[in-house]
Amino acid sequence: MLSEQMKSQINIGPAGWSYQNWQHVACPVPRPRGFHEVSYLANYFPVIEVKSSFEQPLRPEITAVWLKQVEHIPQFQFTAKLCRIFTHECILRREDVRAAQYGFAPLLEAGRLGAILMQFPSSFRASKENQNYLTRLREAFRDFPLVAELRHVDWNQEDLLRQLTDREIGFANIDQPQSPHSMPVTAHATSQIGYFRLHGRNYAEWNSSASNSFSLHNGASEQTRYNYLYSTEQLAAWSSRIKSVSQQTVKTFVVTNNHFRGQALVNALQLMSIISNRQVNVPPQLRNAYSKLIPITKNIPKRRSLFMFPVTTTRHQLIAS
Repeated sequence: MLSEQMKSQINIGPAGWSYQNWQHVACPVPRPRGFHEVSYLANYFPVIEVKSSFEQPLRPEITAVWLKQVEHIPQFQFTAKLCRIFTHECILRREDVRAAQYGFAPLLEAGRLGAILMQFPSSFRASKENQNYLTRLREAFRDFPLVAELRHVDWNQEDLLRQLTDREIGFANIDQPQSPHSMPVTAHATSQIGYFRLHGRNYAEWNSSASNSFSLHNGASEQTRYNYLYSTEQLAAWSSRIKSVSQQTVKTFVVTNNHFRGQALVNALQLMSIISNRQVNVPPQLRNAYSKLIPITKNIPKRRSLFMFPVTTTRHQLIAS
């Protein structure tokens, strides 16, 4: 169901797949027997970023279920967030590394792991201590494809970008509400993996203490932090950057994280259409919820005419006879 453009270089999809606030706009209602969000969304997106791995290591029996759900789509890839103990607490214990590796291994061995995302907070600045920590983290996960999301502008320096290249760490180009210390809009490629994350531009909620509370990860404030729908003009500007990075990498992943009410799905599909310059397949429930998807939808059912006439006979001829 995916276009040839999406099968090759540029892989676009949402961050996560299970949100209460998008169930009635993204998935069929009622759900068919045996329904699974991963299997369903994989029909429309060539990549999904795993978010649950940020809170705790993945369990191999769970990843086995995911792999089973996407076995009908050979090109599908997962990317996954590294656990917060490594990125937000900066604790690098051997037992934690082993647990994380054990959870990621089934995806890697199946050829389904596109990248592991190290999402660092904006407080993680480019100090010598943090640069050394990044080196140690790379060494701990030497057998895995790593990408770093560095939100502080300190990291946007040529010498530091070269260090990422030397360590074979990809750079996550991000869109986020801007402040004086925020990483600006970029189009960097520092490894064979290109990566983009679009968080939305909800300035009102982005830096609120409630939105940044991990205890409210599934609460209303955390969800509304990502309540933003990109315009087609904004997405078009990002498409040119995405194409530029894709020309320098083997694979490029674009993850939409503005997940509130399925907006990440909407913008991911719009980006796919913009980049491929084609219509795309759209989940019917999502199309019904967001009419702006109709012009780019490939799989709209054709309505049958109320009048059925033979192909060789016009309605005028029938009336005349």
